[in-house]
Amino acid sequence: MRRGVRYAEAMRYPDGGGLTAEERARRERVRLAAAEWIEEGASDREVATRFRVTRISANRWRRALVAGGRPALASKGAGGARCKLSPAQLDELQVLLDAGPAAWGWADQCWTLPRIAEVVRTRFGVDYTLPGLDLLLHRLGWSVQVPARQAAERNEEQIAAWREETWPEIERRRRTWAPGWSSKTSPARG
Repeated sequence: MRRGVRYAEAMRYPDGGGLTAEERARRERVRLAAAEWIEEGASDREVATRFRVTRISANRWRRALVAGGRPALASKGAGGARCKLSPAQLDELQVLLDAGPAAWGWADQCWTLPRIAEVVRTRFGVDYTLPGLDLLLHRLGWSVQVPARQAAERNEEQIAAWREETWPEIERRRRTWAPGWSSKTSPARG
């Protein structure tokens, strides 16, 4: 993750970005329905077509069914590693992030992963890797925000002139009748 990436609360996901309990239950029902087809002798291709999944998924279900029966197809709950923070700490982290970076001494109002990692380490005594912290923030509903920056030297008139005069010359169609060779490995024909 780049250091200049900002996190903002403006783009919140209603369910934290993961599968809800209902979606996990629906997927489990699909796997169990597929198990019936598999037990009746349907091929992986037939199961994949019927349930709109890949043949790899159908094969994985078949192997799980053979190895552990129908219980092996049950939902195992939300995926991922266990969170290092308790639910109360997650609520407190949300409040700390909502307060903004200025509350922690950063004047530019920009939350970055290293800054949030420092807050988590200072407040809760827990170390997160930056990718791990990124996943946690996504689960909490925070998303990456990249600021729109423009150069101070930007000259709109020069840009418009370039688009009108220079770009049409560059964009001009190539000659398609010219002989050539596109292979990088074969020598050019003479």
